[in-house]
Amino acid sequence: MLSISKLSLISSLIVVMAVPALAGVTVNSPYNGAQVGSPFKVSADASTCGSNSVSAIGYSLDSSSDTTIVNGTTVDASVAASAGSHTLHVKAWGKGGGSCVTDVAITVTDSVVSAPSNTASVSSIQTMGNWKAGNDSATGGGVASGWMSLINSPSRSGNARKFVATSAEYGGERFDVSFGDDTESMNFLYDAWVYLPSPSSNIANIEMDMNQTMANGETVIFGFQCDGWNGTWDYTENAGSPSKPVDKWIKSKQGCNPRSWATNTWHHVQISYSRTDSGVVTYHSVTLDGNLQSIEATVPSAFALHWGPTLLTNLQIDSATEGKSTSTVYLDELTISRW
Repeated sequence: MLSISKLSLISSLIVVMAVPALAGVTVNSPYNGAQVGSPFKVSADASTCGSNSVSAIGYSLDSSSDTTIVNGTTVDASVAASAGSHTLHVKAWGKGGGSCVTDVAITVTDSVVSAPSNTASVSSIQTMGNWKAGNDSATGGGVASGWMSLINSPSRSGNARKFVATSAEYGGERFDVSFGDDTESMNFLYDAWVYLPSPSSNIANIEMDMNQTMANGETVIFGFQCDGWNGTWDYTENAGSPSKPVDKWIKSKQGCNPRSWATNTWHHVQISYSRTDSGVVTYHSVTLDGNLQSIEATVPSAFALHWGPTLLTNLQIDSATEGKSTSTVYLDELTISRW
């Protein structure tokens, strides 16, 4: 499980920055230029249209004459679309007459996603020299220890990081690294290659997280894992408050089990998420080997940890056995993009 000490934290396309409101309509998701899976989430609002209060809001795709209309001032919907480029039209109608519209360009994809151009990114994070290892005491009360090293085989880049975790009583070993600081970015794409040597039967979960300290001093936890116990991709939320946090794993509707991954081969993992100014996180999607799985779950995830500015990521290996066991995971070409 994810804990909340600095050493224990750090693990379609993305949206939190709203499309600038045109004539009163604000589209919160998807953002203009986003790559999304199908179905994708549409979130928008419009309290006024011109000088009039809004009576209804609706949306349509491309040149279709079919508009889905919602009475009220907000829309929160799931929309299916074919692969390729589309224009999403979000329209609001004022009570006194007239309408306002915002258009958003999107690309529907079922394969590899990419960050927008001109984003900040840190690549080859697996090669950094400040990685640390530690037992995650929140993982079933078990114990674990671990070590790591840079190796050139198996490797994609010639510099992969090897993680070895020895656990008992279903323990988990966490490996984390600080890779910079940025209090302002709202959107993130985690992009990595993961290799599991045979056998992988001792691995319960593989956790890939990221943390960010915001400008208000609170830390956002982006917790994400492939959960072999439940066979799902999971994400974390703060079920309490920033000052009295309750860190909780939530099962998504998308399937994942690390013991089902093919062994002795590289797997491409991409996780996209974003946040608001108050640390409310939306987990948008995860792509495994080109298969995009839509998550689109929004949860509070701010913690008052009193950290200085930092960006932190971790990889954690949880044991699937009660007795003593050893598991190995390789990580290569880890890049985290932000904007």
